[in-house]
Amino acid sequence: MDFSQPRKARKPSLTPMIDVVFLLLVFFMLASRFGADMHIPMQISGAGTGYSGPPRLVDVRPETLSVNGISVSEDGMITALKGLIDTADDIVIIRPREAASLQRVVTVMGLLGDAGFSRVVLVK
Repeated sequence: MDFSQPRKARKPSLTPMIDVVFLLLVFFMLASRFGADMHIPMQISGAGTGYSGPPRLVDVRPETLSVNGISVSEDGMITALKGLIDTADDIVIIRPREAASLQRVVTVMGLLGDAGFSRVVLVK
């Protein structure tokens, strides 16, 4: 070995550092939560007090709604149900039908909640 000649300095490789940065990026993307969770208060079918009064069954289909078998619009649903309840604690039953999406069911539940119906039961 010849110690008289200085060695040429090596440039450090940035590849391991880039790998670590991408691994951290993937970790934090998978570990983080995007958006806020939504909580829908709902009574489980058959729990709590019994059902009383006239039937209040809302069938939710992909394009239409019906109350007690009569096809209605979204506003008509609220009007029809208000004629069937005595108090805000009366139960309204929602039944998803024929490929109704979860978003459609949640939208109908939101409409009922906005209209003041406090007890909504989801059945299969």
